[in-house]
Amino acid sequence: MTTFAEADPAASPNAPGAAAAAAPRRALDPQTRAVHPAVPPLEGGRPLSPPLYQTSGFAFDSADAIAEAMAGPEGAYVYTRRANPTTRALETAIADLEGGAAAIATGSGMGAISSVLLSLLRPGDHVIAQRCLYGGTYAILTDLAERFGIEVTYIAAEDPAEVTAALRPRSRLLYLETIANPMTQVSDLPALFAAGRAAGLLGVVDNSLASPLLCRPIEHGADIVVHSTTKYLGGHSDVIGGAVVFADPELHRSVWARAVELGSTADPFAAWLTLRGMQTLPLRMRQHCANAAHLAGRLAAHPAVAAVHWPGLAGHPTHETATRVLDGYGGVLAFDLAGGREAGRRFVEGVRLASLALSLGGVETLVTHPASTSHREYGEAELAAAGIAAGTVRVAVGVEHPEDLWADFEQALDGVSVRL
Repeated sequence: MTTFAEADPAASPNAPGAAAAAAPRRALDPQTRAVHPAVPPLEGGRPLSPPLYQTSGFAFDSADAIAEAMAGPEGAYVYTRRANPTTRALETAIADLEGGAAAIATGSGMGAISSVLLSLLRPGDHVIAQRCLYGGTYAILTDLAERFGIEVTYIAAEDPAEVTAALRPRSRLLYLETIANPMTQVSDLPALFAAGRAAGLLGVVDNSLASPLLCRPIEHGADIVVHSTTKYLGGHSDVIGGAVVFADPELHRSVWARAVELGSTADPFAAWLTLRGMQTLPLRMRQHCANAAHLAGRLAAHPAVAAVHWPGLAGHPTHETATRVLDGYGGVLAFDLAGGREAGRRFVEGVRLASLALSLGGVETLVTHPASTSHREYGEAELAAAGIAAGTVRVAVGVEHPEDLWADFEQALDGVSVRL
């Protein structure tokens, strides 16, 4: 981890240790010198990876300069809750991949979603959201409805006419997921956002399951893209983070001002880990997608499996949309076991190479039972409407050798079949 200051401390009032390095160190007591270590400047080269600025604040020599830095997100670094060079590097990288004007890095994916909803919605506003949503998103929309009178209409998100039919005088947002969690429905983003834009709605989409490698929703009309960077962008199950990407700089400034006060800012070390993970994103996504295709085909032929949900399969209800909107079919799939909830429990407890764990997007394969974990906030009616059955298992496919993965799944499925 590089932690050096900039090459010319005098030219940058934000350079760590600049004032201390210029101080006459022999005149200082060791107690004081311990508090103000000198930081060597860069000479003759630049770091190959983004430096980690693990600091809560930045010192200035000018009162006017620090006051000016407080004016907005583009100013000098003053306090890490507002901005930080490492965090800014992550924001710039994600905005670049998504084709956005600017981004905000947050402490988690839910921090990103909450920052958007709490910044843009007022009591009495109306949200149109797709029915099959991540459980955490559904939970916060339910909470906003109960506590602040924000109305939510859920649609299948299969036909733009649904958006028009759901409109109300206070409709404000259209909220979608590129690939729905966990049933892998792919939204027709161009058609749905066009319908929303015609009605004056802001288009928000969670792109976590696709990543910018498979889809860039701003190209399809989205105003805001949210990510759990914990997932594919970080990619190694060792960081919690989120991001919000904006097509419009003014919308970015508006949400940034509120996100700063909400305290949803990403930690610099988490940002640094995410940047490190993003460097292998293209390689990992290629293998995630290939392994998912391998497992989906094998699962579809197994007698214990009632249905497989992966948009790369020709029989998937949104296969045509996925082929048109995505640059790959993703590394998440779900399947329904004929034996219901008990069969699902036996399978997730029976795998040996894969792990029974939440989250997705890491290099290792994970399995979960959505009805009792990620979507436990849903009632029976909501589960049925989202297509989540009692025996549905979600698989976040890793990058292991595909035959090793299938051997593990096959033995777990055989164990389920014996018990049925």
